[in-house]
Amino acid sequence: MRVKLEHLETLRRQAELGGGEKRIKAQHARGKLAARERLDVLLDPGSLVELDRFVVHRATDFGLDKEKYLGDGVVTGYGAIHGRLVYVFSQDFTVFGGSLSEAHAEKIVKIMDMALKNGAPVVGLSDSGGARIQEGVVSLGGYADIFLRNTLASGVIPQISAILGPCAGGAVYSPAITDFIYMVQGTSYMFVTGPNVVKTVTHEDVTMEELGGAATHAARSGVAHFALKSEVECLHRIRKLFEYIPQNNAEDPPYRQTDDPFDRGDEDLLDLVPDNPNKPYDMRDVISRVIDDGEFYEVHADYAGNILCGFAHMGGHSVGIVANQPAVLAGVLDIDAAVKGARFVRFCDAFNIPLLTFEDVPGFLPGVAQEHGGIIRHGAKLLYAFCEATVPKVTIITRKAYGGAYDVMSSKHIRGDLNYAWPTAEIAVMGAKGAVEILYRREIAGSGMAMRWPPRSSRNTPNASPIPSPPPRRRFVDDVIDHVETRARVISAFDMLQNKRDSNPPKARQHPAVAGSAPGGLPLTPEEACFTLR
Repeated sequence: MRVKLEHLETLRRQAELGGGEKRIKAQHARGKLAARERLDVLLDPGSLVELDRFVVHRATDFGLDKEKYLGDGVVTGYGAIHGRLVYVFSQDFTVFGGSLSEAHAEKIVKIMDMALKNGAPVVGLSDSGGARIQEGVVSLGGYADIFLRNTLASGVIPQISAILGPCAGGAVYSPAITDFIYMVQGTSYMFVTGPNVVKTVTHEDVTMEELGGAATHAARSGVAHFALKSEVECLHRIRKLFEYIPQNNAEDPPYRQTDDPFDRGDEDLLDLVPDNPNKPYDMRDVISRVIDDGEFYEVHADYAGNILCGFAHMGGHSVGIVANQPAVLAGVLDIDAAVKGARFVRFCDAFNIPLLTFEDVPGFLPGVAQEHGGIIRHGAKLLYAFCEATVPKVTIITRKAYGGAYDVMSSKHIRGDLNYAWPTAEIAVMGAKGAVEILYRREIAGSGMAMRWPPRSSRNTPNASPIPSPPPRRRFVDDVIDHVETRARVISAFDMLQNKRDSNPPKARQHPAVAGSAPGGLPLTPEEACFTLR
């Protein structure tokens, strides 16, 4: 027995070396951690339970039968983040460049299946050159097996991807299906085809960084949600995310204790919104003064800056925040902003995270580029997301709420639960100047004179103000509130809405055994039904 245990320990040490000490040193020289070192940073100390550490590939062509490594280039298993179960895989670039083989894929598929069955998140640390070409189509089939699990798990369990090296081809499609993608500046790359292929096909000279670096995908393509300076910072950032998200779509997000008083008022809010409606301000300043401890976990911070998305806590409870940003493009909605906001709203709705909207929007961005780019099609995605969402929804109109954008930003008409307005709010079809130019265009044209703005006597203000005279006959706003009491009113609103029940009409016909009962004809529990129907 002792001999066998000693042999087992030898195999374990061999598996931990991956492709060997020399290759691990080369990995460190590039500023990258080894596969297991990354998991040590990501998970709670000592919580990793590794599975399939002795698996090797089954290929025999191209000399692969003489080159085998225990684990076959990926570390898989489960552990804990903040004491909560997570399933993980970490690709090992020191073994065949992290390329995916049939056995490699089977290891990943196994932990994804376990995660789905047990209702726990999956975190994938990708560092892979793509499919292992020596294995041919079976490696491509392995990717397809992973893509299927990504799709089935979408909206059921959180899926997080960290790109920690050069990932190409099939290695980028799985992360693209997951909920959030993290990249590291200088060492992370994502592209369907690399610079050499691009040069051959299109004759374009482009570097890896320009084609698919962290800055490119975080700011231009929008593929990456986060771009961090180091792997350690990246992994710590992922740990932080788990303070806001639940284990699965049948659970509520975690509660966090806070000493920040729920009825705290901030007098600075009175001076943040300028009296001049055309003057910009930073909506982050508003958000930070309302949320718990000023901690805003912003998502997609470098992309579509005219809309802000992120997580925060209100009274200890996790909320998702969507806010127009007047400091960028006056806060208008364009194609990128609509797509960014829609994806975030749908994630929050899938995982029972209430939505808080801060609204200051002059409308959709006009222009040929936007129209030809499909602003109608893409803009509708944000509208659809807010309409579809059944989680509690609270909206604060800080200033402008104009045109169709007013409808889109979680208005009462699309099932906003509580909609508050500050006294500075302006709710109208369009701005006063534009309205006058349309309503009095004949008079203006007949006079042969340019319209003076603002006019000496402006009678259109009551149509936009949330405090109309005579008293309002519509109920598009639930209350006009003092800026200072915003935090208390929002927390009170979410407390009131915590037992909200809402649903959407069923969209697809399902067999009764799938839609309403478990195998064998037994009725589904509410939790089972939630998992089945998502």
